[in-house]
Amino acid sequence: QVQLVESGGGLVQAGGSLRLSCADSGRTFSNYAMAWFRQAPGKERELVAGIGRSGSSTNYVDSVKGRFTISRDNAKNTVYLQMNSLKPEDTAVYYCAAGRWLTTAATLYGYWGRGTQVTVSS
Repeated sequence: QVQLVESGGGLVQAGGSLRLSCADSGRTFSNYAMAWFRQAPGKERELVAGIGRSGSSTNYVDSVKGRFTISRDNAKNTVYLQMNSLKPEDTAVYYCAAGRWLTTAATLYGYWGRGTQVTVSS
């Protein structure tokens, strides 16, 4: 079973950095593609970044390319999202998700964490 717990959110000034972590307490972490989604108030949930099972494949939404980096450590059952040069428009609840395939479709991720709030002040 996959159980995801996010950490690392918080309040940061524009231009600052945060590192989100998502740990899986199960034993099948390496069998899943992982992704970070975010949802701002009044907006739909969107894929921020995704990473394949081995970590060799990644994708990003255009608005974070060059600023965010997704990575994973299969030995630690953990996926990370390093967020640099943060902007107020990055403010959202960030969710970790696990799925069989690396895809942008939220409906294809079967496991979700509860989310962590990221707030970027101007």
